[in-house]
Amino acid sequence: MINPSIDLLLKKSANLYSLCNVVGKRARQLVDGAPKLIKCDAYNEITVAANEISENKIISVTLQNK
Repeated sequence: MINPSIDLLLKKSANLYSLCNVVGKRARQLVDGAPKLIKCDAYNEITVAANEISENKIISVTLQNK
């Protein structure tokens, strides 16, 4: 089982595309040396980023065009 679940993560994002973008950008920040925002034993940056989103340390903001 994958933790956190995709269903939980999708509730915190507008759609799957924006969720993938947020996770990818945060994972790249972690690879480049950014500190983890949560205590996590995972060594994979994508897992760390997903856990940060599930614990509301990272939020996804959608801008609306007028």
